[in-house]
Amino acid sequence: MFVLNALPPQISPQLIELLASAEPAVIGHFRYTGFMSPSIKAHFRDRRIAGTAVTVRVPGMDGSMVHYAVGKARPGDVLVIDRCGDETIATLGGAVAYAAKKAGVAGIIVDGLVTDLGELRQYDVPVWSKGTSAVTVKTLGLGGEFCVPVTCGSVAVHPGDAVLADENGVLVLPAADIEVSARRALKMMHDEKETLRRIDGGEKYPDIVGTSSMIAKIMEARA
Repeated sequence: MFVLNALPPQISPQLIELLASAEPAVIGHFRYTGFMSPSIKAHFRDRRIAGTAVTVRVPGMDGSMVHYAVGKARPGDVLVIDRCGDETIATLGGAVAYAAKKAGVAGIIVDGLVTDLGELRQYDVPVWSKGTSAVTVKTLGLGGEFCVPVTCGSVAVHPGDAVLADENGVLVLPAADIEVSARRALKMMHDEKETLRRIDGGEKYPDIVGTSSMIAKIMEARA
């Protein structure tokens, strides 16, 4: 059975640019939900993407819905693929990645496996997945779902959510949360540069961030 819904509205380019300037690992200092399982790993180094989530549910051996999604995707979209628990069969490989690149897809997140790593890197399509397999999906026409709520990396993802990903992890958040989260992260990134400057000046890290005084107060209270 196929379920084919309309594409979600895209998040504004200004918000996506703002989000992409923030590091997921910095947002992880103050936000604790929306981070995918570490089992979803980047196949590229030193790459960060942000974009609008276009969700896909791909069951079993049938890859028809992956092809459909690539055909519908817009520049800047991030394909988020729910493999319904399958960890044996690769969801996509070089040809699909090449088509996604030509469509302008910002990246692909797979709660499952992929193949053709060399080609994925050659075509410069940022991909995150649980690993690789030499066994691939087939075009069988059995079914799948497009632009429905899915689960990826143990996180609920809705069409139109924002996705921020780099080699440290993948974050999904509502578009309404982008500005507050990104700006808070950017301030922390700016403040960290000052911390590094003070370390270069000879100060100790726990003294700068307040850990030394915190521990001293705890020990004093025990005395």
